[in-house]
Amino acid sequence: MFKRKFLTFLSLCALPLLTLDAEEHLNKEKYESLTGFKGSYNEKEQVFKASFPRNDIKISVDNIQLDPFMGLTSWSAFIPVTENKFMVMGDLVLFQDEVNPVMSDLLNDHLEVTALHNHFFYDTPKVYFMHIGGEGVIGDLAAAIKKALDTVKDIRSKNSSPSNSFGGPSISNNNSIELSTLEKIFGIKGQSKDGMVKFVFGRSVKMGDVTLGSDMGVNTWAAFAGTNGNAVVDGDFAILEKELQPVLKALRKGNIYIVAIHHHMTMESPKMIFLHYWGKGNAEDLAKTIKESLSLTK
Repeated sequence: MFKRKFLTFLSLCALPLLTLDAEEHLNKEKYESLTGFKGSYNEKEQVFKASFPRNDIKISVDNIQLDPFMGLTSWSAFIPVTENKFMVMGDLVLFQDEVNPVMSDLLNDHLEVTALHNHFFYDTPKVYFMHIGGEGVIGDLAAAIKKALDTVKDIRSKNSSPSNSFGGPSISNNNSIELSTLEKIFGIKGQSKDGMVKFVFGRSVKMGDVTLGSDMGVNTWAAFAGTNGNAVVDGDFAILEKELQPVLKALRKGNIYIVAIHHHMTMESPKMIFLHYWGKGNAEDLAKTIKESLSLTK
């Protein structure tokens, strides 16, 4: 009985076919078997690419309805790195209420989120593009992407129209954030205006022979409004490339929403990435999440 169970266990372990022999030829059919995606294979570049058109909701740009062919198609592309290791890169077409749940899924499954921005003006509903990447076993990479796509389907099945708010209680226009309470959390002096408070953490880069600092825009900041118990926070993180993924994970763990990831400069050294965020909740809890995320930066 034990021998039969053990042999069954070995046979089940072999089912995913997630590793390759060195001489095994990769082709479209093999990639489709390994990933579970239908796609195309570029033999010259050795790249397998799977595309996922956003044809579930009609999208208009400048009052012109666009077909997914016009840039409204999510995709993921795989390329071998070593014998049993692959790299994936991709771009996901997402609505505002899909961005952060999908980001959390990808980060939890060890993929990287490398950019988040818009491609259009006057788009209805508003569309964002999340660029992703990662390395590992091809079956694991594909499973992570499939999970993200399934999350999109689940969100849309519950609400066919994209949401126009993060939800939660409304924020009071009579701002009364206690500056001293948040100063204790951040450990620096803050700024205050009409019941709102703001904290700025400077960094520096070199551009040619010129050093640029906080007042030239190289800074992380957080601004709070509302009340201590029901606040909103928004701001930027100025971070090194190696800091991006840990900071994203820390902010999402604290339920702070990421709304953009991009660069603000070119030719600076070291290279600085900027992420923009928005959070709602207890002011102290929000501040603690931002403080924890700051601790992951240099």
